[in-house]
Amino acid sequence: MSYLDDPRVFFAAERTLLAWQRTAVALIGLGFVVERFGLFVRMLNASNTVPVESTAPTLWFGVAFLLLGAAVSTLAALQYQNFVRTLTHPEIPRGHNTWLGPILNYALALAAMAMAAWFVWNGA
Repeated sequence: MSYLDDPRVFFAAERTLLAWQRTAVALIGLGFVVERFGLFVRMLNASNTVPVESTAPTLWFGVAFLLLGAAVSTLAALQYQNFVRTLTHPEIPRGHNTWLGPILNYALALAAMAMAAWFVWNGA
């Protein structure tokens, strides 16, 4: 009997995937906030007489965080899928779908990359 026959091993892998997913969401959210801060500064600049040098750093830092969140999400899904492939049929609890978590992570990564492309397209 393998130590992996315990379903807690599978559930620990799922919890790890979800923890990395939360990390990716936090990075993407931070990227969004940083990029939108540049818009806020531009709006203040329009109503102020004191010009702001440039808001380009907020764009590029925001895009970097978005892409970092996308990478974390993708790598977490790949790592989870690699681990689940090593499990045998009895090691995965009956009735559990192992595809939903990675699909959500890939969708999150695509959304982050689309948001980054949108910001670069409109902000550059």
